[in-house]
Amino acid sequence: MPIIEAIAQRAAQFGDIRRDLHAHPELCFEETRTAQRVAELLESWGVEVHRGLGRTGVVGVIDGSLGSGRSVGLRADIDALPVTEKNTFAHASRHPGRMHACGHDGHTTMLLAAAQHLAAQRDFTGRVVCIFQPAEEGGGGAREMIKDGLFERFDVDAVFGMHNWPGIPAGHFALASGPVMASSNEFRIVVRGRGSHAAMPHLGLDPIPAACQMVQAFQTIVSRNANPQQAAVVSVTMIHGGEATNVVPDSVELEGTVRTFTDSMLDLVEARMRALAGHTAQAHGVECDFSFSRNYPPTVNHARETEFARGVAVALVGDAAVHAFEPSMGAEDFAYMLQQRPGCYLAIGNGAGDHRSSGHGAGPCTLHNASYDFNDDIIATGASFWVELARRWLEQPR
Repeated sequence: MPIIEAIAQRAAQFGDIRRDLHAHPELCFEETRTAQRVAELLESWGVEVHRGLGRTGVVGVIDGSLGSGRSVGLRADIDALPVTEKNTFAHASRHPGRMHACGHDGHTTMLLAAAQHLAAQRDFTGRVVCIFQPAEEGGGGAREMIKDGLFERFDVDAVFGMHNWPGIPAGHFALASGPVMASSNEFRIVVRGRGSHAAMPHLGLDPIPAACQMVQAFQTIVSRNANPQQAAVVSVTMIHGGEATNVVPDSVELEGTVRTFTDSMLDLVEARMRALAGHTAQAHGVECDFSFSRNYPPTVNHARETEFARGVAVALVGDAAVHAFEPSMGAEDFAYMLQQRPGCYLAIGNGAGDHRSSGHGAGPCTLHNASYDFNDDIIATGASFWVELARRWLEQPR
């Protein structure tokens, strides 16, 4: 099954749309221009449009002409990152400090291209729900759309999401059932002592040795408490303390992230961190405040829907171009949708970065990098995948 010819013929048009979105990035829950652009395009193609879910989200509903039946949700994220772009090509971000450094401009465009084709043809039974979700980058936009009644208003039998992946050959696919993205969690610890002259530390309670020991002790959780067959990451990424070389500070702050693929592992890590921090502080005669925030849950694909998506990908690009996805310790708020409906989150290859025109930055074309740019050559492939997945899913008996 080749790429859909009608979509391929409009590749340049959708490339222009993608570059326009790239030039006007908007951060989480601020995607007013992006949402307006998406809604206007959908409406111009005769798609039923609903705005304002999750504050700035957009939903497009496309009913087939062959009657009612199953329904399927296709999701794209629309927000950008707080990154200053280093690229200087014509479609580079016009807003310093904001950049589409994760390819959400491309995800939006692939789904728009699929929506345009499905709306023009309508040669299917049932309903396609196109979900343009805000605030994936830390804002929990999927959760907010669900709170606003996404699946009550637009009930779907399954939901699918797709993310570009640098390093996988352009236009190839990768997917796996089970956990594919980790949970995202943050901790903050304030170690409280009593300041003193650095030349007379015995007159105070130095919080720095206690904080340093905590950092070292946390590394034993993964190496000595966790099952070695289950992945976990504990990273202290910020340490703040002191203002002068000759002063022992009153307090030290530690902050960082914890990533796991299961709630049971997360429970273990949080409990051990809390105990280690408290006992270490007690041993040093200082106090500590420990806070732990659970953000995105793990992204866990459902087996049946994953195998279904794999079959569509193989039919589209061939078995050799469909790979097993290696689970990532990155996080993704599509996890909330997979907690509500069965589905699959898969990757489409973005290539190695050689698609970038002159004027790109010196850095690698990787996600969350200031020199990143989405590969427009994969728009037709991604859009064709969405169309075929929707059609095939809706062909199944209820």
